[in-house]
Amino acid sequence: MAYALRRFRTSDAPALVEPTLAAIRALGTQAYTSEQFAAWAARNTEPDRFVERVRDGADIIIATDSGNRPVAYALLKCDIRGAHLDMLYCHPDHARRGLAARPLAKAEERARNLALDRLFTEASELARPTFERAGYSVLNRRDFNIEHQGRGVPIHNYAMEKRLA
Repeated sequence: MAYALRRFRTSDAPALVEPTLAAIRALGTQAYTSEQFAAWAARNTEPDRFVERVRDGADIIIATDSGNRPVAYALLKCDIRGAHLDMLYCHPDHARRGLAARPLAKAEERARNLALDRLFTEASELARPTFERAGYSVLNRRDFNIEHQGRGVPIHNYAMEKRLA
């Protein structure tokens, strides 16, 4: 299948929910409890958050299938402190083809073009190997709570960075 990269369009917002939730559903239960999985998925159901993030200065790089449907994406926010890769998702039907690496590489290119010297992310247990293959190093494990159904659900991810200079 042929894939193309492009920038986010406001009309993409509803379509980005699908690869996000599909990836969480397909992979989340492999490394997280059902309660953690439910809390994580619940945070990712609103398409408007993509539009809000872009209005706030984020850049979303989308990989589309041959029908121009988003199947993977990276959400990048750059500022004077560096570049923060806040999201990287690939629909599981398109996984294991190196597809997630394409928007990730484009995000790194954009950060380099802004003369930023590092890219930072918080990677899930399952995304950690993808980032390590791309040259990211683990800084530390982050244990925190996600509010879900009136209580904090403990979960973890990994603070990771890649030096760009």
